[in-house]
Amino acid sequence: MAGVDSSNTHVELEGVSKRFGGVLALDGISLKLDVGTIHALVGENGAGKSTLGKIVAGALQPDEGRLAVHGVDVSFRSPREALGTGIAAVAQELTIVPQLSVAENVFLGAEPRRAGWVSRRALRKRYDRLAETAGFALPAERSAGRLRTAEQQQVEILRALSREAELIVMDEPSAALGGPDVERLHEIIRSLARSGKTILLVSHFLREVLELADTVTILRDGQLVRTGAAKEESEESLIQGMLGRPLGAAFPDKPKRGENQPVALAVRDLHAPGVGGVSLELRAGEILGVAGLIGAGRTELARAIFGADRLSAGSVELADGRPVRGTPAASLRDGLAMLPESRKEQGLVFGRSVIENISLSSLRGVSRAGVVNRRAERAATARILEGWSLKAGVDQPVSSLSGGNQQKVLFARMLMCSPSVLIADEPTRGVDVGAKRAIYDLLVSLAERGVGVLLISSEVEELLGLAHRVLVMRGGRVVSELGEGEMSESAILAAAFAEREAA
Repeated sequence: MAGVDSSNTHVELEGVSKRFGGVLALDGISLKLDVGTIHALVGENGAGKSTLGKIVAGALQPDEGRLAVHGVDVSFRSPREALGTGIAAVAQELTIVPQLSVAENVFLGAEPRRAGWVSRRALRKRYDRLAETAGFALPAERSAGRLRTAEQQQVEILRALSREAELIVMDEPSAALGGPDVERLHEIIRSLARSGKTILLVSHFLREVLELADTVTILRDGQLVRTGAAKEESEESLIQGMLGRPLGAAFPDKPKRGENQPVALAVRDLHAPGVGGVSLELRAGEILGVAGLIGAGRTELARAIFGADRLSAGSVELADGRPVRGTPAASLRDGLAMLPESRKEQGLVFGRSVIENISLSSLRGVSRAGVVNRRAERAATARILEGWSLKAGVDQPVSSLSGGNQQKVLFARMLMCSPSVLIADEPTRGVDVGAKRAIYDLLVSLAERGVGVLLISSEVEELLGLAHRVLVMRGGRVVSELGEGEMSESAILAAAFAEREAA
């Protein structure tokens, strides 16, 4: 961790407030960020962390209060103005231009030019130098649209580094990364702080915060709970500050699994893009975990089972041998639902309301003669959301919700289809500890009702805490199956890394 003179203030916020309609997102926040430190913001979804980060980075303007950079009051009207004072951001929602190459995305708006034209040679040279320094092995000419989510996140980080900013706001920078990529990112963050740069880190990963941060600020319901040295905090103290109460156990009790339960999903020798001959059985009421490094084929397997990608060989069957008919719409009608890896790219319609997003996959049930019955739609949505702590009105745009509440909307859409099998791909990515527990409770309750759950997660603790069995994938294949008595962090990681270590 970096250590600097605490009187050397880089950015100061005083009495900063921000409203979105009738919602007070930030309420009189006063805070100082010191030069060369890693300052973390933690809090539940909707606590105001990302809003505060966006104000510092110029993406949002405060309704009240002042913002000063090196003692000079500023009023940013755009991220470009903030960049002019040395402040850049790595956003939680990716801003990749898919048609452009990796190098073009990294230097977008700051391309080296000669006689008014972009110099491809200079662009490539600058990119290669930056990528080598950062330790990211992304080919310069590859189309950004063909990258996985984790690789696109790396492009975002490289873009911020290319601006030579003195303060970088990082909003969930490691959420889409795994294994060695996370460690590499952490070392980059530490090296930036050692070089005198300031990092404002927004993260749901409390271990990451305690490992990296010099200072931690806890927000709750738009208000500042406390700011203090990270070394004086623990995961338990941070959680209690975030929630206003102890969380209790991180995971609910696993549902009891009957050995004679019927098979809910059977996959036989499945071949598809990124998947090479996978077979598995998922029983009713079982939570079956799928582990593996990024690129191991986990998401590709989920998409192939659901019918989003075409099979080249093999079969997928539901209960009683019913074949999956090869399209997402048919899968949903047959009782096979999928929560996708990226709620932004593959899940939600951000320009629509909560109620419209929830009913999207079940319009047949709330329509007559092709016209949606709004009263029936509202009643069906209310039944699904009964007992949920969704901090939003059903008519609110889904884009205005926090990450955790957006994820709950996706779950609600899937549950409205009354699935017998649910594929959940990274269901807690980008959500806080409180929302995580709510999602865990939901997955367990589904299994207790007899739904088979295929759980894909990059968090080993999540798999160990929820799954009855874990399949480990590598290179598009299942390389290990671990039962309840065999599952451990070391066993999962050994199977996931075996080929790489052997190389």
